[in-house]
Amino acid sequence: MALLRRRRAPLLSVVVPVYNVAGYLDDCLASVLGQSHGELDVVVVDDGSTDASGEIAERWAARDARVRVLHQANAGLGAARNAGTAQARGSHLAFADSDDLVPDGAYATMLAALERTGSAFAVGAVERFTGEQRSMTPLVRENHREDRFATRLEDMPLLLADVFAWNKVFRRDFWDDAGLEFPVGVRYEDQPALTRALLAADRVDVLAQTVYLWRVREDGTSISQQRASVADLADRVLTKRWSTEQVRQRASSDIRQVWFSRVLPVDMWEYFRAAPTASEEYWDALRAALTEFWNSDTVPFERTSLPLRQRLMGWLVQADRRADLGSLLAWLDQHPGPLPRRTVAGRELVAHPFADDPDLPPELLVP
Repeated sequence: MALLRRRRAPLLSVVVPVYNVAGYLDDCLASVLGQSHGELDVVVVDDGSTDASGEIAERWAARDARVRVLHQANAGLGAARNAGTAQARGSHLAFADSDDLVPDGAYATMLAALERTGSAFAVGAVERFTGEQRSMTPLVRENHREDRFATRLEDMPLLLADVFAWNKVFRRDFWDDAGLEFPVGVRYEDQPALTRALLAADRVDVLAQTVYLWRVREDGTSISQQRASVADLADRVLTKRWSTEQVRQRASSDIRQVWFSRVLPVDMWEYFRAAPTASEEYWDALRAALTEFWNSDTVPFERTSLPLRQRLMGWLVQADRRADLGSLLAWLDQHPGPLPRRTVAGRELVAHPFADDPDLPPELLVP
């Protein structure tokens, strides 16, 4: 009688880029190495840290053979991820940022889904956390309401809004065959890389389970908390442009509609918020971006599927009404809940400060 051999679990490579995160790195690596899926190849890329991050990583490598450390001159997050990916040995690939946490069982759950379905990659839900507080964005909640295995982008086009590298496990052969890599020298490098991945995948496993905890740094030092600079805005516009080119070339008309109305504009409100006190250069660049992406050939910004508050902001930016944008933001801050309503000719309309403006598009009156 032949002896049954236990099938070896897949080797998962986890790439962890590191730059000056000495206060967070121990917790991050502990969460990765403590996963119930133990067949791990953890590639820590020290991207020219000037604090003790490199030494902390080396201490982990000295006591855990699953950890390897690469040291390189500072080249940015995209370059660090690419360097780690080039050295990864696993049949599957994941990413974790060095100030975040991976909940226990996350990798095992995603790998089990891939084993069952043969999909290109698995993606789970993300929660942001500050201290003990955890929250999930409405888009993440909508995408991850239930498990959906071997699904197509045509069936879930809103997945294009999930452009995070770190809440996914990829088959390494899919990653290589699709020619995936991160742009170098630019922020928001996730968006073009993950947009390409979503467009290239024939099937994706979408899981309801939270598989990643994204830290909101209370000191305001994370990249995603620096919206008011021209450089940040320029990188955002550039990565949106690269991603949009891919969608135009490879997506169906239905997916393109969702892209321009629901996905592409989702983070613009942060830049609208920064605009009233930013430089003239910033204001001009913001207006140019709105004209480039949201126009009569795609969808005007006021007709996107964003909440009314954000569509109002965008309309004022496009109309070059900077002082009015400041007034609107102050008014919105005074009305954090449901906006005031009024009834006109039997219709319930929102009573915002520009409700009687003769230039106001009618879409910006409807709740």
